[in-house]
Amino acid sequence: MAITSKMVQELREKTGVGMMDCKRALEEAGGDMEEAVKILRKKGMATAEKKSARAASEGRVTSYVAPGAKVGALVEINCETDFVANTDDFMELSTALSRQVAENAPAGPEALLDQPYILDGASKVRDAIVGKVAKLGENIQFRRFVRYEGDRVATYIHAGGKIGVLMQLALENGATDVEEAAKDLCMQVAASAPRFVSRQEVTAAVLEGEREIYRSQVLAQGKPESIVDKIVDGKMNKFYEENCLLEQPFIKDTAVRVQDYLKAKTGGKMKVVRFERFVLGEGLKPSASGD
Repeated sequence: MAITSKMVQELREKTGVGMMDCKRALEEAGGDMEEAVKILRKKGMATAEKKSARAASEGRVTSYVAPGAKVGALVEINCETDFVANTDDFMELSTALSRQVAENAPAGPEALLDQPYILDGASKVRDAIVGKVAKLGENIQFRRFVRYEGDRVATYIHAGGKIGVLMQLALENGATDVEEAAKDLCMQVAASAPRFVSRQEVTAAVLEGEREIYRSQVLAQGKPESIVDKIVDGKMNKFYEENCLLEQPFIKDTAVRVQDYLKAKTGGKMKVVRFERFVLGEGLKPSASGD
């Protein structure tokens, strides 16, 4: 069967692979378009395996909240360079996978990779990633996700996908200004990086460790034993203020604490259940160039 330029162009549009590779795949497949796609995917798989050894610490943090704002997801997908992270292809993939996590509730990253891809039910998520590796020429890794479901789920993405927040909230009847308050709370978490919702969440082990550190610091300063505990208590209050969301100064009005803002804004009828904050590449080694 003669391979026409129109066929080559169609295959290129489907896969994003170069013209000559598309022509060779069509020739190998005897003009069968679907078979040619499979051939390129197999070649893409080889490319993906070769590139998977390269560090991928760039990428995007992306979120999706379903209509009705009761289900949402936050995901991190990594690649090697900021340039690829800002391409339409990579952004399409990251956006689709955040929606996929929200709608399909996978048990974990590996389970997600084996699900039918939300934009193409004929292929799995891992195949979609392999296709992007072949097209974009970089290692791409789905790193992590969190999914919440509840009365209200809110999200905020900062700095073009460098920081992302997902938050679950509990509502009572009559709660006011819910949407604005939820967004403000997510922005607060993005900017101030609290570790806990409230001081009640801080574990005994963390408290004991912090008190021990502060006590050692105060004694090293030569303070009298009789006032050490009082000074340590003051330092612990500062610890709560820095690390507990509800006790932090509100970023839009630092004279007010978050818990007071929340009470005034929503009539005391909205509570923070939990939150997650992803920072792109956190804990990963920087990408290095090379094949």
